[in-house]
Amino acid sequence: MRRMLYGVLDRVAHSAGAGPGVRRQADWGDGVIELIDASVPLTVVLRTLRGVLPAELKAVNKLAAKSVRLRLRLVLATGRVAVDQPEGFVGAALFEASRLLDAEVLRAALREREEDYALCVSDSVYSDTVRHGYGGVPVEEFREVTVQTKGGPQRAWLHQRPPALHY
Repeated sequence: MRRMLYGVLDRVAHSAGAGPGVRRQADWGDGVIELIDASVPLTVVLRTLRGVLPAELKAVNKLAAKSVRLRLRLVLATGRVAVDQPEGFVGAALFEASRLLDAEVLRAALREREEDYALCVSDSVYSDTVRHGYGGVPVEEFREVTVQTKGGPQRAWLHQRPPALHY
């Protein structure tokens, strides 16, 4: 299963233009943290997460037993991160992303949807990129959520595909 996860992440990162020179990855036990250099446009990352990721998950899950299906919670946040050892990272952006990743609203979103992923973006990602509609990232696909953390309420934005139109 981990091999499937890393394969999906590698293909998605490659599709976003985040090759080995601009990407660092660390195993976090039951998850993975991906650090992507700011030289990779955020709009490209968002479009890739909205388009390539679902297709990749569908492809690997089609071949997997239901018990080992990959279902992912993802958070996209921006900010400074320092490397404090070969595989260790620190920074406020990581704390923010971790809080959002563990939020019940994101867990519930994954449980309640048919798609094999749930994506949440930080308030800064939404404010700086999504709300402007840059690069073909539809603002209407995101809804505001409030995440309760030990530091107080935190605003974030949950991705949800608009309902299909039936004619």
